[in-house]
Amino acid sequence: MLTTIDTAYTDTRADDLAWALGREPLPALAVLDLQLSEAKVQLRLLGASHQVLLEGGRGACSETVACIPGSSTPLPLGVAKRLGAWEYEFAARVETLSQRSFAGRAQELLALVADHPRGLAGTFPGSPYAFTAMVVQSDEGQVRWRTWHAYPQEGRLVVTRTRVGVMPQGAQGVPSRRRPKRHREPSVP
Repeated sequence: MLTTIDTAYTDTRADDLAWALGREPLPALAVLDLQLSEAKVQLRLLGASHQVLLEGGRGACSETVACIPGSSTPLPLGVAKRLGAWEYEFAARVETLSQRSFAGRAQELLALVADHPRGLAGTFPGSPYAFTAMVVQSDEGQVRWRTWHAYPQEGRLVVTRTRVGVMPQGAQGVPSRRRPKRHREPSVP
């Protein structure tokens, strides 16, 4: 689903993004509610980026990536945490692109998310390439989402990848020592 957000573009720099787990739902400008086999997921576009709320039989998870006033937690490159019976893995990277490459990448991502049954994207007034986009997928006891936050004035695209999955049986008392799997979604660049 693609929507135009009727508000000013509030994120000014990619470096202003912060990450947080466990925040209460923030005021959203657009919402997509999904029922997956493993859980209920709510994708939320904020005036300052995104929030994903996940609720299932094994617990709840709230991930926020946004410009959060007063936040001292910058966007990490990677996080692995235990959330009850779930393992949570988060990774972020920043792509710096030329103006031409940025426009092409933005068009590609917006087209992908607009046609995706579990995708939500919002464009902001002032630039056709100022957007936040999200796609969620699930299988085998895991829920995964990808997000893209576009900063056309900087030529930067912040890309995040999150996986929330059931911990292996017998491992709930033992911290996970494995590295996050590199899972490539064929339909999501």
